Amino acid sequence: MQDTPDWVERFHGLSRLDLPTKQLLTTRSTIIEVAKDTMLFGPGNSPENMLFLLDGTVRVQQVSETGHEIVLYRIEAGQSCVLTTACLLAYDDYSAEGITETKVKAAAVPRTVFDDLVAQSKSFRDFVFAAFSKRITDLFLMIDEVAFQRLDVRLAGVLIKLPSEDDKIATTHEKLSKELGTAREVVSRQLQEFQRRGWISTGRGNVTLLDRDAIAKLAGQES
Repeated sequence: MQDTPDWVERFHGLSRLDLPTKQLLTTRSTIIEVAKDTMLFGPGNSPENMLFLLDGTVRVQQVSETGHEIVLYRIEAGQSCVLTTACLLAYDDYSAEGITETKVKAAAVPRTVFDDLVAQSKSFRDFVFAAFSKRITDLFLMIDEVAFQRLDVRLAGVLIKLPSEDDKIATTHEKLSKELGTAREVVSRQLQEFQRRGWISTGRGNVTLLDRDAIAKLAGQES
């Protein structure tokens, strides 16, 4: 991983801040590293820091009282955690959990610094609310998909988006069900249909795309 003394420059909105504000962020922040498959935050916890992801991926998911899970979004390098933003602004606890999908490196900015900058720096405030607005829009799109879009179309979209090596995706029926917010059995039936059409093959812990073009066409992402 890269050295990060000037991590602020890796975030488009923050790179436009005035020099004193940048220096405040870098001097008051702490660079943290977290192992893969670690819970960064969860329901009932209150955030003490604003997190800016420098390396890795974090999956933010909602878990119901019955244990049903759905992936809300992912935080990638160069992004901040908008759920943390919302909790900091509202002085509220987390209502979802964040799990590291890879080894993660992040800059943690204390709540006191965050509060001061939101109150005093228009550029920082613009950055915070621009990221917040975009993620809220993404969440509304996800709600629309869950409520109104056919499962086969949504599953095709997930298969196209997930990282793969030579079109082999390291995933399971259970993980895909969490991505889609549906039952594992429903996903298994749909994967079997894709396999019957010759679009995919499945193995233990993986799905291989045999006809990426057909899957992309179903997902509405064909070039």
